[in-house]
Amino acid sequence: MKLFFTGDVDGLTEGLNVLASEAGMELTADGSEVKVVRHPEPRIIVEANENGLSIHYQRRIHFFRAVGLLIEALQNGSEFRIEEVPQFEMNGPMFDVSQGGAVIRTESVKAFLRHMALMGLDMIMLYTEDSFDLKDHPYFGYMRGRYSQAEIKEMDDYADQFGIEMIPCIQTLGHLADVLKWNAYADIRDDMETMLVGHDRTYEFIEQMLVAASAPVRSRRIHIGMDEAWKLGLGEYLVQNGLHSKFDIMNAHLKRVMEIVDHLGLLPMMWSDMYFRAGSLKGDYYDEDCVISDEVIAGMPDHIQFVYWDYYHYNEEFYTDWVRRHKRFGSTPIFAGGIWNWKGYVLNYGATFASTNAALNVCKREGVTEVIATLWGDDGTECDWFSALLGLQLFAEHGYAAELDEDKLSRRFHYCTGARMEDFMAIKNVDEPPGVQPGNLETYNPSRYMLWQNVMMGLFDENIRGQEVAGHYEALQKQMALFATRNGAYGFVFEVLERLCAVLALKSDVGLAITNAYLSGNKPALEQIFRELLPEIRVRVEKLRSYHLERWHIVNKPFGWDIIDLRYGGLLASLDTAAERISAYLGGSVDRLEELEEKRIPYQGQEGVVDCYLYKHMPTPSRISQ
Repeated sequence: MKLFFTGDVDGLTEGLNVLASEAGMELTADGSEVKVVRHPEPRIIVEANENGLSIHYQRRIHFFRAVGLLIEALQNGSEFRIEEVPQFEMNGPMFDVSQGGAVIRTESVKAFLRHMALMGLDMIMLYTEDSFDLKDHPYFGYMRGRYSQAEIKEMDDYADQFGIEMIPCIQTLGHLADVLKWNAYADIRDDMETMLVGHDRTYEFIEQMLVAASAPVRSRRIHIGMDEAWKLGLGEYLVQNGLHSKFDIMNAHLKRVMEIVDHLGLLPMMWSDMYFRAGSLKGDYYDEDCVISDEVIAGMPDHIQFVYWDYYHYNEEFYTDWVRRHKRFGSTPIFAGGIWNWKGYVLNYGATFASTNAALNVCKREGVTEVIATLWGDDGTECDWFSALLGLQLFAEHGYAAELDEDKLSRRFHYCTGARMEDFMAIKNVDEPPGVQPGNLETYNPSRYMLWQNVMMGLFDENIRGQEVAGHYEALQKQMALFATRNGAYGFVFEVLERLCAVLALKSDVGLAITNAYLSGNKPALEQIFRELLPEIRVRVEKLRSYHLERWHIVNKPFGWDIIDLRYGGLLASLDTAAERISAYLGGSVDRLEELEEKRIPYQGQEGVVDCYLYKHMPTPSRISQ
C-alpha cells in the first residue's frame, strides 16, 4: 500500500521508515496522502472519506498505532472513521532477562518493539538483576550474558523513535542470589539472596547499580524492585542488630535507597509485596487479614510509586479490594499483571486471559493509569518469548477500549503479527491433557514434568494413570504441525511445540508401560519397549533439543542455554540408562529391576494431574541443589 504522510510529522519519519515493511506500506510520493494532525486531546482518530485520509493523535505511540489501524481498515474498506480513547498513560511488557538465564538479543528486543509500536504499547522494561554491565565489578553478571551500556542505549534509541519509553528494572534488596553467591560480595549479604540493610557498602553498591542501569536510557524513571526478600533481617542482620520488625527494616532501607535515588534525580517505583507480607501473620501477599498500620504507612516515602503485582486471581472483587488497599499508601498504584509464560514450554493463555481481563477491567474503573505485562523467566525460560505476542495484544486492546472486544483483538493480532489468535490460544492445550480443566486456571504444567521425569522412576506416573495422555499429544502433534504452516513468521512457535508433543506422544506414559510389563513378567513387551520405543523416544528428544537449540541462539544470547543443555543431557542419559537396565534384565545379567518394584504413589499425595513448579523436583526425588 503506497502512502505518504504530511502535516505534523516531526519526530515520526524515522519510525515510519523502520515500520513501513512490517506495517504493510510503501512510503512514496506517488502514494495516497495521509494528513497528520497532532492535537492536545488524548484520542486517536483515523478517517477515510471524500476529503482523503487523515490521522489525529496526541502522543507518538498513538500515531504508530493509528498507522496500523489505517492500513488494516484500508485493506477492508474505502470509507471509515475510527476513534479510540487510550485508557492508560503507561502500558507495556517487562521481560525477565535474569532469573531463567535467557538474555534476549537486542535484535529480538527490536522485533518486539516494532510489534509494540503497531499495537500501541508505550513502555518496555528488561528485568535485570545482574544482566547489565557494572564498571569495576567483574563478577556482576559474569558469564550470564549481561548487556553492555552500548546495547542498552541501542535498544533505548530504537524504542524512542516509536515513542516507547524504556524503563530500567533492577533489584536493590533481594532476588540477588546470582550476585551474592560470589565471595566479592560476602560483606553485604544478609543471606544468600538479600543484601545487608544498614551496611554502608551496601548503599555504595546500590548507587553504582542505579547509575549503571539509568545512564544509557532517556527515562528518569526506574524500578528498584524490593520484592520477595523472604528472610529479611533474619541472617547477618539479626547477628549484628538483633531482632527487628520487617516493617522497620524495610522503611529504614527504603529511606537510604531513596536518598540515593533523589540525589541521582530518578523517579522510582517498587514492588509492594513486602509491606503486605510484613503485615500478614502468614507472610502472604494476598492475605485478606493483613494489617498495615497507619504508623507504618506514615513512615513510607511519599514520592515513590508502588507496583501491585498479581497474576493469580480471576475475580474482579479481589483486584478491587487490593487496588484500594494500595491507595491507602497515599497514591494510586501501578498494576503489573502476567502473561503466563514461566512454567515450562507452554504459555497458559487460559490463566492469562482470565486474570488480565479481571484485573484490567478493575484498573480502568479504579483509575489505575499505568499497567505492566510481566513475562517471567523462572527456572530456565523454556517457553519461547514470541509465544507471548497474543498476550501483548491483549494488554494493548484493553489499553484502547473501555471494554475488550475479542473480535477486534483477533483482527488486530492478525494485522500486527500475521498470526492467528485461535492458534495462539491453542498453545495452552499442550498443558491441558485429560484430567486438566479447560482453561487450566490451576496453572498445572504436566507437559513439563512428563518430559523431564525419569522413565524408570516416574514420580508422576501414578498421577496420569488411566488418563489418555498419549493420544492427546499424538493429536496435538498434528495440530501444531498445521499451525506451524499458517502463522507466517511465527510458525516456529508451533514447531517447538510440535516436537514437544511428538516426544510426549510416546514418553508421557512409557514409564507406566515399563513398570506394568516388568511387574506382570511380560518380557516380550519389555523387549519391544527396549528395541523400538525407547530408541524412538530418544530420536524425538534429540529433534526437540536440536530445534530448541537453534531457536534459543537466534532469539537469546548463548548464556543460559547451558542450563537447558544439562536438562536435555540428563534426559538422554536417563533414556540410555533405562535401555541398559532393561537389556541387562532381559539378558539375565541382572535378576531384578529394583527401581520398578518400588510402589508408585501420587506426587505430594495428590490424586490426578498436579502442578510441579521447579525442574529440580521432576527427574528425581533426590536433591538437586539448583
